[in-house]
Amino acid sequence: MSGIYIHIPFCKQACHYCNFHFSTSLKRKEEMIAAICKELSLRKEELASPLKTIYFGGGTPSLLSEKEINHIFETIKEHFGVENDAEITLEANPDDLTKDVIKQLAKSPINRLSIGVQSFFEEDLKLMNRAHSEKEAKESIIGAKQYFDNISIDLIYGVPGVSNQRWEQNLKIALSLQVPHISSYALTVEPKTAFESFIKKGKIIPTLDSDFKEQYELLLSTMKEAGFVNYEFSSFSKEGYFSKNNTAYWQGKSYIGIGPSAHSFDGKYRSWNVSNNIKYIQSISEEKLPIERELLSVKDRYNEYVMIGLRTMWGISLIKIETDFGKNFVQYVLNQAQKAIEDELVILKEDNLMISEKGKFLCDGIASDLFMID
Repeated sequence: MSGIYIHIPFCKQACHYCNFHFSTSLKRKEEMIAAICKELSLRKEELASPLKTIYFGGGTPSLLSEKEINHIFETIKEHFGVENDAEITLEANPDDLTKDVIKQLAKSPINRLSIGVQSFFEEDLKLMNRAHSEKEAKESIIGAKQYFDNISIDLIYGVPGVSNQRWEQNLKIALSLQVPHISSYALTVEPKTAFESFIKKGKIIPTLDSDFKEQYELLLSTMKEAGFVNYEFSSFSKEGYFSKNNTAYWQGKSYIGIGPSAHSFDGKYRSWNVSNNIKYIQSISEEKLPIERELLSVKDRYNEYVMIGLRTMWGISLIKIETDFGKNFVQYVLNQAQKAIEDELVILKEDNLMISEKGKFLCDGIASDLFMID
């Protein structure tokens, strides 16, 4: 199974928490679309199997017109095989999803929407500098459901000043809208973001670790009661609606990333494009791929598998570890996991190591204890 990720590096405005690569100027959008299509043609030999997933991320892909989406998709079909049942996702902001835009997207190859709601409360949206309103958040979902069955929404917990009660109300509103997939992330204060500046200047008080934990546990219990499967640390889905794109990442499948700052993985090499729109467009125009590559060592690949696998409901397969890395890695991970097993943070079941409910919030720390360090 292989997939393509396409990075659309444009946004209407900068969210205060975001450190992804994007530009708020759209003046080079036409050149960028041409460069993305050119990169697709330059990299057509990199994936042998037909595409099972195509993911438009960003940035804000919902800023693309119907014509631009179709142009990119036709370029993909020209150079890559695409499965008939391929999952084709577009990330969208609620303010872009007008009735006309939703209708246009429904006519395109897009068959899954990922809507960046983040919160259903006006004060939260203003604090995060989101471009949409509470009303637009709800209306975009209601409108999208008329044309799309496969819809995911994003929510953020741990927002400064947000009480557990308001977070619980956010979840209740999301559930009342009956979407089949919800991704929920802890608000992380990234370097060089507005939030980092606000905290340094004392304008906002950072969320306590204990509040993050309480809101995550509230998330787990609420989603479980609503019949959602927590198939990955931040991902909750009704049966049949797991993200094929994200699941492929977590299972170590090959994919290529197209566009500035996009990452790729082929099983042994990790690579990434330059995070600069002008340099990216210029390089592609000269038929040069603006890519840096890193060969992952066996230890690197083992550590990455542990880190990602432990976050999923499938856990870490000891059989896969032996097959891919050798018996000594199996013995190592079992030895390192022993204390977490005794503390009931990790469960050993049928040759799989899995995080327990008790250990979920500590998942990243537990994973680091299982890493093989030189």
